[in-house]
Amino acid sequence: MFNELLRMPIVTPDVLVPVDVLAAVLALLTLFGRRRGLLVRLVALVVGAGLGLLAVWWFGDVRDEFGVAFTPVTRMWIALAAGAIVMGLVVLVQRGLGGRAWGRRGVAVAAMLAVTLAAGLGVNVDFGAYRTIDQAITTNPYPNGSLGHEHAAAAGATVVDAATWTAPAGMPRTGKAMSFRIPGKVSHFRARKAVVWLPPAALTADPPTLPVLVTFSGQPGQPSDMFQAGGMGRYLDAYAAAHRGLAPIVVAPDQLGAPNRNPMCLDSRQLGRSATYVMTDTVNWIKDHLNVGTGPSAWGVDGFSEGATCAMQFSAEHPDVFGSTLAVSSELAPFTGSAQHSAQVAFHGSMAKYAAAAPIAVMHRNAPYRDHLTVFGFGQDDAPYRATTAKLRAAAEQAGMQTQVIVSPGSAHDWNTVRYVLAHGLPPVIAHLGLPAQDGAL
Repeated sequence: MFNELLRMPIVTPDVLVPVDVLAAVLALLTLFGRRRGLLVRLVALVVGAGLGLLAVWWFGDVRDEFGVAFTPVTRMWIALAAGAIVMGLVVLVQRGLGGRAWGRRGVAVAAMLAVTLAAGLGVNVDFGAYRTIDQAITTNPYPNGSLGHEHAAAAGATVVDAATWTAPAGMPRTGKAMSFRIPGKVSHFRARKAVVWLPPAALTADPPTLPVLVTFSGQPGQPSDMFQAGGMGRYLDAYAAAHRGLAPIVVAPDQLGAPNRNPMCLDSRQLGRSATYVMTDTVNWIKDHLNVGTGPSAWGVDGFSEGATCAMQFSAEHPDVFGSTLAVSSELAPFTGSAQHSAQVAFHGSMAKYAAAAPIAVMHRNAPYRDHLTVFGFGQDDAPYRATTAKLRAAAEQAGMQTQVIVSPGSAHDWNTVRYVLAHGLPPVIAHLGLPAQDGAL
């Protein structure tokens, strides 16, 4: 029963409507339950809501602590939660120790909890992050993996010809996600476990040579995010079901080291050698353990937000490794806190070196690119990343890359955007990696 509760959807009206109604009733009872002090409670509600909006403005807009522009919906929920909390606190400190006073205080506490829960669920829906309780509380639900039969990539190996591939009897119907420790042998970077997704064809006794897609979460985040919140495995299963079990192998390494760290996918003394961890330790691990094609035609990279910036950095700097890119809401440059702070922690304060690490600068240096596809994506309501994507696309095309842009309707800098872009952007990337073209979205 407990496991069923954890798997209960938390984004459906069956859950959201009752919680919202309960929160509204309790908040109204707290506000109007007693005439005396009504004005004080009303003022507390308004002041609390104002403090909530002020906090969002300061930490979100001014300091950019979260790297996203909050939507009006999220701002509303935060304001409501802050207002309910301040109003409830006022009720708790009001004089009176009689039975009715304690009853009012109990209602106030219940209102604070209910409104906070409703706000948390509302913000979650707005960001599209977690669909179940299990996803919200489990950082990495995937079991430790054992490949059983490791097939290192052979030198010069090419991706299987789908026209000649025959799915063997007993092949699994869906792919499998597992956790693996990719050691930082060269970088000494302290990374969390990676998530590796193997399509059905790769789970057979004699797996074919497949392309590989390296994927990165945003920040804050963890390697499982692209599967848990982004649903990448679900979209790839849909592709594999239509193509006799064939799909790219996906590896999600930890480019951060911890949820709230941001090494910016660079090598630095202060933040660690994240770039070397990805481009040396992870790339070598993939070649040593997985039967993937060699050369950029068989290797792709993708990510969301900070992870998309990493994808752009690596694909621009290493066209000899990656020939396909899917970048969802990429920034113009590696970024943590501010440009000055980013330069300080990564380049000893050199703004010139920091500017030279931006993907546009790298593309300008390494142009022309040949047979390189970059698919960009962003949310329709995400004005900052609309402008950023336009600049990145212009630079990519000027450098000789093929490009596409996918706009997620009615979403912003959130996982709703990620899922839409994956569904529509994975097919052209998979085709560019050498597997059959997919008609329409996944």
